[in-house]
Amino acid sequence: MNHFIMQRCIPFLFFVFLQACSAKQPEQEAHLAKPSPQQYAWQEQERSMFIHFGMATWQGREYDNFSTDLSRVNPYKINTDDWCKTAQSFGAKQIIFVAKHVGGFCWWPTETTDYNVKHIPWKEGKGDLVAEVSASCKKYGLRLGIYLYPGDDKWGAGLGSGGRTSDPSKQEAYNKIYRQQLTELLTNYGTMTEVWFDGNCVIDVKDILEAHAKEAVIFQSPQASIRWSGNEEGYAPYPAWNSLSSADLQTGVAIAVHGDPDGDAWAPLECDATLYNHNWFWSPANEAKRRSVNELVKIYYRSAGRGAVMLLNATPDTLGVIPAGDVARFAELGKEIDRRFSTPLKSVTDIKGSEVIISFDNPTAVNHIVTMEDYREGERIRAYHIEGWIDNEWKLLCSGSSVGRKKIDFFKDVTVSKIRLKITKSAAAPLIRSLTAYHITDTPELFEEDKKPLSEWRTLNAWMPDMFRDGQIDMNINLTHYIPVPGQYEIKIKSRAVDNSHSGSAVQVSHTELWYDGEKALDEFVTVKDSTVLINRTAQVTNETSIVLKMTLSAVDAVKSSGRIFVRKMP
Repeated sequence: MNHFIMQRCIPFLFFVFLQACSAKQPEQEAHLAKPSPQQYAWQEQERSMFIHFGMATWQGREYDNFSTDLSRVNPYKINTDDWCKTAQSFGAKQIIFVAKHVGGFCWWPTETTDYNVKHIPWKEGKGDLVAEVSASCKKYGLRLGIYLYPGDDKWGAGLGSGGRTSDPSKQEAYNKIYRQQLTELLTNYGTMTEVWFDGNCVIDVKDILEAHAKEAVIFQSPQASIRWSGNEEGYAPYPAWNSLSSADLQTGVAIAVHGDPDGDAWAPLECDATLYNHNWFWSPANEAKRRSVNELVKIYYRSAGRGAVMLLNATPDTLGVIPAGDVARFAELGKEIDRRFSTPLKSVTDIKGSEVIISFDNPTAVNHIVTMEDYREGERIRAYHIEGWIDNEWKLLCSGSSVGRKKIDFFKDVTVSKIRLKITKSAAAPLIRSLTAYHITDTPELFEEDKKPLSEWRTLNAWMPDMFRDGQIDMNINLTHYIPVPGQYEIKIKSRAVDNSHSGSAVQVSHTELWYDGEKALDEFVTVKDSTVLINRTAQVTNETSIVLKMTLSAVDAVKSSGRIFVRKMP
């Protein structure tokens, strides 16, 4: 009898064992990108302050044109403690200081150039602004990041060059200069937690970063560990995935549109925004462009509220003082964020699973839900619903896809007795860090329609069969008036047969080059996918800027092909 029972039970037990293993398999097979300790610490900051201050401040421009007489540059009222207090007033945990912007003026006493702080009257040429910022950050418990523009106009490495000199014979010498500058900044001023290479960096600095920036995240360059959102308006396009493919990340210019929840590399988004819409450097005229608190709150919702880091710019005047109106606006922003999110109705924390419920003792008015994921184990949530228990049934309040560090959802007031988060799709068992309900009053800006219309296609150019030579057309397309601000732009090639049917010869883009102000930009700024050209415009646009796309079209049967070219700013 016992032998018979064992014969029957063993297969059954083996089946149960297999089922149990199978149930765990999805979680075991999930190979998710995860943040490094440096990335996690950086992303937890949520808010940072940029500080742009340079010769452009004295010129009322966005880029240094070398017109400033250094003998009159004396920002004698600089108090970097005040800069740190301003950063803290809106909740920033880090300052990123622009040590060298386009043009090449250095705010520390480097030996690599005479165009530096030693040659201005401030502190009789003995000042070191990087040292003062570093000391103040340490005093106020702020982390410090450094911005070192890869280019230098004096070396012929201009906008969009990534540090590539227009004269190849100067490249090796400039590489040494830039490497020394980066080494000085990373070894003389304490721990850096972020290094900004604006617009990529073609100079090999990997060894320097590995040796001296172990606690830092890197913005752009082949060593990038964070990404640009793709615009300077301070928002992360949604969904805002933290991961992407390693191949895209290593281009040095990956942005939000490269996000892939199944990517093998972790690189969260940073959303930089100007306080002056849209200028990075102070001038009396720019003060009139100061964003309202409501505008800044919207930026917060669309950056930090989508799991990214909000990076808001401050810019001192020619005395080295952040204007009083700006200081007040930063403080107002911080107070408004605290007003909205410092007193939740109720919160639950540390839940593993696909469903989380908040229960109220009495029917309660709710209009905000903040979901946070424990993303240290990767971004597991791929889709979710938030529902309210109303009239004895669950009713949908909102839904979404990416959560990551934080997702702020908002809706019109609704009275509920329970709130339920349902994860409808995940890559592994969801890890909910917290689910928090709020009722926030006076939020009119959230339900106002944006004043700017959605980007529409605009006609750039056209072609006819007789324009082809040996099956190709070379075009120089002036984009200056079509790219008013930094961001991601899309150019669409639409071919048509000469008889107006849709069976014309297929036209392909066989070559592209982007030129800023007469200088060729890095190839990585242009990506061709089928009949679409994506342009990553990273540099500030001014009235003096020229942007030209050089493009070659190819057709197998050119005599059958005509068509038009369109452009739009990607939403």
